[in-house]
Amino acid sequence: MDAEIIAAIALGIGLAASAGFRVFIPMLVASIAAHFGLFPAQESFMWLGSWPAMICFGTATVIEIAAYYIPFVDNLLDNITIPMSVGAGTLLLTSVLPIDDNMLKWLTGFIVGGGAAATIQSGTVLARLSSTSTTGGLANSVIATGENAAAIGASLLSLVIPLIMVSTLLLFVITILVVFRKRIFRKKRI
Repeated sequence: MDAEIIAAIALGIGLAASAGFRVFIPMLVASIAAHFGLFPAQESFMWLGSWPAMICFGTATVIEIAAYYIPFVDNLLDNITIPMSVGAGTLLLTSVLPIDDNMLKWLTGFIVGGGAAATIQSGTVLARLSSTSTTGGLANSVIATGENAAAIGASLLSLVIPLIMVSTLLLFVITILVVFRKRIFRKKRI
């Protein structure tokens, strides 16, 4: 499998999973990264890096984060954000896939990206429902803070996954050369 496709899938899945915690944080991170050329958006998704997209995602992010700290509203938002997270996960994965066939690209985005977002979102919904039923919603702000941190952390980490992969490979090669250098050089002399 091509290294570009593997890196794109890793990046897309990471951002899609982040959309399960918060819909707009990974969209904003992807938008800012695309604007600065750090996000390998395919040609038809270059709009992600535009100023209007960044402003819209930034505004939506602030509203979404604030709304999750309002009791009762947070539970209502869970009903709205389930399909939105699937859509965001699908869009985020599809936007980086270097596949020419649009049907295959969107189908992969929906199944893998949307599925990752839906899985994470389902877990957060269950955690909030459990918190609401056991604490009357008093602990929901703690859960919201954890979800915000997870969405930001996972989104940013997704951007550096390709760098981590290259660094790990380079470290592996250097380690092999250092460990086996005597054997390598000894064989060359003979």
